[in-house]
This record gives sequence, structure tokens and C-alpha cells, in this order.
Amino acid sequence: MAHVSYPFKKTNKSVYKKPASVLTEDNLYWKKLGQPVLVKEFGAIDYLDFSPVEPYYFAATCSVRIQIYDPITKTVSKNISKFLEAAYGGSFRNDGRLLIAGSEEAAVKLFDIQSKNVLRVFTGHTGPVHRTFFTKDQTKVISFSDDKSVCLWDIATEEKIKSFSEHADYIRAGAPSPVSPDLILSGGYDHMVKLYDCRTNEATLTVNHGSPVESTIFLPSGGLFVSAGGTEVKVWDIFNGGKLLANISQHHKTVTTLRLSSNASRLMSASLDRHVKIYDISTFKVVHNIDFPNAILSMAISDNDDVLAVGMIDGVISIRKREQPIKQKEENKGIYKFAPDHIQTSTTVDNVVSKQKTEKGPEFEKFLRKMEFDKALSSVLKSYVASKFPEKTIALLQELLRRKVLNVAIDGLSEKDIGALLRFFKKYLGETRFTRTIIDTVNVFIDVFENQIKLFSEQNLWLYNSLKEEIMQEIDVCKRASELEGAISLLLSGAQVDSARDMIENSDMLAPSSKAQKEIVIDV
Repeated sequence: MAHVSYPFKKTNKSVYKKPASVLTEDNLYWKKLGQPVLVKEFGAIDYLDFSPVEPYYFAATCSVRIQIYDPITKTVSKNISKFLEAAYGGSFRNDGRLLIAGSEEAAVKLFDIQSKNVLRVFTGHTGPVHRTFFTKDQTKVISFSDDKSVCLWDIATEEKIKSFSEHADYIRAGAPSPVSPDLILSGGYDHMVKLYDCRTNEATLTVNHGSPVESTIFLPSGGLFVSAGGTEVKVWDIFNGGKLLANISQHHKTVTTLRLSSNASRLMSASLDRHVKIYDISTFKVVHNIDFPNAILSMAISDNDDVLAVGMIDGVISIRKREQPIKQKEENKGIYKFAPDHIQTSTTVDNVVSKQKTEKGPEFEKFLRKMEFDKALSSVLKSYVASKFPEKTIALLQELLRRKVLNVAIDGLSEKDIGALLRFFKKYLGETRFTRTIIDTVNVFIDVFENQIKLFSEQNLWLYNSLKEEIMQEIDVCKRASELEGAISLLLSGAQVDSARDMIENSDMLAPSSKAQKEIVIDV
């Protein structure tokens, strides 16, 4: 009878894997932005804005200057420093040739990007100007100031065309309409968002955001706008009298910036809580989240979502550039490097059978097959395995427990491995998926070394005592939880008794009336 050999059954460690998050198309799409490049500036990054034309330079407004960055090299291409005091809100015109910015000097300045010269200076505000934009027709400029006013300026004549002073506090947010050069949106620290028509003398629509407004943006249709302030992002319908369509509360600190991406199908919000959230415009649900190392003050994204720039409170700009897809190599390229033109490289004479590679399993599997249990345990206690892949260590411990040879494996450990095992116990004792196995292993460990603990090295003895204290604290917590559970059960039982007593009393009150009714029926 022929002997049939079966492959060694692998130890099952999939049980101990962490639950994986569901990968969606948005997750895959945004993760392709790649690793961030961090650039340090001299002050907090007040505002970021991308040029709408290639090569998509972006302007970073910080301190008393505006830096124009090349997103490919991540270096400063131009430096505009025509400010005596802090600069604010530098933004590009649609052709990428001009840039407008406000300042602490209460002036609005227009720059030529190529020469860096000041082309226009619009004066008339009495307070710092934090946000400036070009209108839809690109011939006028809007400014939003701490003097509680919104002004419209004519670029050609350098004159003020219109001024609105309906806010009761600083105006730090605004947006031009994407469909009309006459519509302006402003958001103030008085919690109000106002829509102005420059053909009239007052706001045509006012809504209450409920918190100081930090950012506003129109959706491409021009009929909806979004406001951000406090921890909330709100969507409003202009044509329905400013009806609130959505209230998004995904941040736990102040939301500072709003942007549109993915051809205006995604809304992005950045916050002081160090997160950038990305929402689906159709449902306003979060589809992706990006973490950053510090509180975010400003954010901008280029066309086609190629580059994401985020400015933080500590003066660091994080630049993430989308990884370009690797082009597939041409078929058979390089097989016949010096072949003449008449040779057809696509034809082959023989069918080459590739050598099948045997799958190499984990090191501890090899020791398990040889019944060398102490070496198997030692291999999974190495710092790299125990730290990066603790589920492998737990899987082996569970297997040794199942075979009832864990005491043999522990007894054969060196002093160094005993220390590694104690450190593993301390690190993962509180992790729910590992707790049961670790408790069983600790019991076996104590059975093996009960009479040898005093012989441990000073370091291992400290680890053992420290683990013992943690276990006692955990037991104390469990006792308190049990006492609390008993007290709650007692209260619930008392409440049930009271409700039962009330039911009996109610039934007693109803009983005489029923008896009287019976007597009346009998008399009749």
C-alpha cells in the first residue's frame, strides 16, 4: 500500500487579525495622493490657493508675504513681499496671471505674478482685510474686512463700486458666485451668512449658521452654498428662501476651510482637529478622511485632484502629490536587445515551464514540525514579530495550549526570552482579542516558574512584579464593576416591585366598581 504524505497544517492566526476597514473607490483614489512633503514657513499659513492654469502653482499667504510654490519641485518659485504688515487671503485670477490679497494695513493689493509688481492698491477699508476674490467676470474684486463691510472694487478705475455694512462683527469668510458677477456671499463672526446682489443696496438673503463663520463656498450650480463655523458644516438652498438642506457634524473642533474637488462632486472640510474630511455631494456622507500632524488653518487642491496642499498653525505646509500610474512596459521589450529588424520577437520556439516555487511559511511552523516547542516560542518572541505581528505570537501560544505542551516550551526559554514573554504580557494584556489567551498563558507561566521566580534577573523580576500589579489593578476594577452591577440590579428590582405594587393598588381600586356593577345588574 502506497504511503500518502499530507502537507503540514498551518497554525491559524487569521482569528486574531484586527478588523479591517472596508476599502471603497474613494479610499483607493485618495490614498494615491502619496506621502506628504513638509515645507516650513515663518508663520501660520493663513490661506492657500491654486492657480487654475498649468503648471498649477499655488500661493501660500503667511506672515508678511505670499510664497508661490511649484507643486512638482515643492520649492518657492516666486516671493511677493510688498507688505508692511501681515498679508491675508491671496487668491489667483482665472487666467493665473494676477493675484489679489488683503492685509493688516486695511488695503487690498493686486499683483502681477510674472513681475511681482503691485498693479493696483484699493484703499477705503478701516480694518484688516482677511479675504479677497475676483468676481465671475474677472473685472472686479471683492474684499471682506474686520470693519464689518464687504466692498466691490473696479480693477480698471481702482474705485469702490459698492459697499455693504450689514454684519455686526468681523467678516472672515466670503465667496463670489460661480454663475453671476453680481452675487456675493459673506460670512461673519456674528454667525450670519448674507447673500448680496450688487444691483441692490442690501442683502437679499440672510441665514444664521449658529457659530462664527470661518469659510463659505458656492456649489457649481450657484443655487446652493455651504458655510462652515464651529464644528458644523451646513448646506443652504438659495432658491428655497435659505432653507437648511444638510447639517454635517463630523469634526470635533472648529472647521476652518471648505473646498470642492473631483470636478465638484466632492466637498472637503479642514479643521483644527487635524483632519480633512471628504464628503459625497449627493449624500453629504464622509467617504474619506486624511490625518495631519497639527491643527489645519487652510487647504487647497489643484484641478484633477493632482496636488493637495494643507497649511497648519505651526507654519508647516503639507504637500501631497498624486502618484502617477506606472505605464505598462511594451510587450517583449528587451527580450532580444540586439536582434535585427527582420526577427519577429513575438514568436517563441519552445514553451518554457516556470519552476514552481515552494511557499515558505513562518519560522515557528518549521520548529513545530520538529517538535522543538521552545525554539518555536522563542522565534515569535523576537521584538520584530511580537511588535509588528502579535497575532502570530498569540496563534502559537494558543496552539501550544491546545497541544498541552506550553509548559514544555516555557520551561526551555532562556532568560532573555523570559523577559520578552513578560513584556509581551504587559503590552497586550488589555487588548480584548488577546486577553483570554494571555491569561491562560500566564497561569501556565506561574505553574512552571513558581519556585524559581526569585532566581530571575533583576530586570525580569521587575517585569514580573509590574505585571502582577497590573493584574491586581485589573481584578480591583472587575470587583468594582461587579459591585456597581449589583447596585444597579438592586435598583432595578426595587423599581419592578414598586411598579407591581402600583398595579395591585390600581386593580383594588377598580374591584369595588366592578362589584357594584354586578349588584346593579342583579337588582335589575
